[in-house]
Amino acid sequence: MAGTASEPKEGALSARRDERVAALTEREELRLQACTPGSRAMHARAVRSMTGGVPSSYQARDPWPIYLTHGRGSRVWDVDGSEYCDFHNGFGSMVQGHAHPAIVRAVRERIGLGSHFAMPTEDSVIVSEELARRFGLPQWRYLNSGSEATMDAIRIARAITGRETIIKIFGSYHGHHDYVMVSIGTPYDEIGPPDNMASFAYGEGIPRAVVDLTVPVPFNDAPTMERRIEALAADGRPPACVIMEAAMMNLGVILPEPGYLEAVREITRRHGIVLIFDEVKTGLCVAPGGATERFGVRPDMVTLAKALGGGLPSGAVGATVEIMEVVASDRVKQVGTFNGNPLTMAAARASLLEVLTPQAYAHLDRLCELLIAGCDEILRRHGLPGYTVGISSKGCVHFTDAPIRDYTSFMAHQNAALPELAWLYNANRGVLMAPGREEEWTLSVQHTEADVDRYLDSLDALARDVTS
Repeated sequence: MAGTASEPKEGALSARRDERVAALTEREELRLQACTPGSRAMHARAVRSMTGGVPSSYQARDPWPIYLTHGRGSRVWDVDGSEYCDFHNGFGSMVQGHAHPAIVRAVRERIGLGSHFAMPTEDSVIVSEELARRFGLPQWRYLNSGSEATMDAIRIARAITGRETIIKIFGSYHGHHDYVMVSIGTPYDEIGPPDNMASFAYGEGIPRAVVDLTVPVPFNDAPTMERRIEALAADGRPPACVIMEAAMMNLGVILPEPGYLEAVREITRRHGIVLIFDEVKTGLCVAPGGATERFGVRPDMVTLAKALGGGLPSGAVGATVEIMEVVASDRVKQVGTFNGNPLTMAAARASLLEVLTPQAYAHLDRLCELLIAGCDEILRRHGLPGYTVGISSKGCVHFTDAPIRDYTSFMAHQNAALPELAWLYNANRGVLMAPGREEEWTLSVQHTEADVDRYLDSLDALARDVTS
């Protein structure tokens, strides 16, 4: 229906809302700065010796980040003594919650026996046995991060196939090594057509020759993936592997459409390509056997990290016996001084056997359902465009009515200003989220319905103020 004199047109409403969001962002930023003088002082001290004042660029925030002191259960505290309900959870690493008694006990007992040997311990055997049971992949090796896990998985895939080119999903993040720092954060007008998406380095210092070996394709589009594989084969460079998240986790949350993963599995098998599910973010967080179990599609290899170590640096690669033969025979040098560190293995053992139980996943699923229903009700009631996506401990609000199914649709429709404003609203109301343009949450097994209510109260305040 066309607008009337008494009904502002959609463009006018949009402009008015943008102005409102900008004004609220300024107000909430000033409020946060006033409440975090301790973080401001810590940042001023930190920048003198630590680049940017943070250990990692993904921890940076202007004008300063929030510096934390401790955490317990579902809560964390900053240097100013403010308490937050933690929906950040270390970029999803802490699905167990903070200082879980079982993990604290395991690490305390282990450190008294020696913290590192660069020799195997029984806990590393027990963890590999449990991972093999959960993921249906019989052979495992350990590392110390998700980046190391995906790097080694790709190297193994190249060795077993004798090929060099790899395929990744455009926009997906798989760690900070050169193989996969490709086609992430690309501006919308540079994405290119689905059949010929370009390979872009994510930041400087990455050799062009390495970038050209990594070919991006869109998510949720198996036919385009197969056409790109066939074109590469015709060009004399068939891919060694497809590395992908079964559900994209760095653009909020984007779930696979029905039949997509099954099609990818069939295509890769038919073309002799190793299929790697990067479960650094989903593994152990969305089901006992991660996205592999949740979606019922088994890849040739799985990479794990984050939640595996219960808060300690960790990583793992799981695969079939046939694939891991190149490691067992020492054709691939899969090495690392701290691989299988006793403290990490003790924490992982306690997490797998005592914390991440069937009851824990049922609890996460129930809280996720409450969040999805609550967020969608708030958006509808206030007339704020958006919808909610969730899967067990992971979820997000997409502030758009347009369906987000891949990187292109995300960049075309996501409103960057609203997630930033939502982050500020949450921080000022005692809810800590991961910084960035995606309104994404991670739950822990120690979260409660009261924590869910606090998150929903913050979103309700945001929606009310933006639409008033």
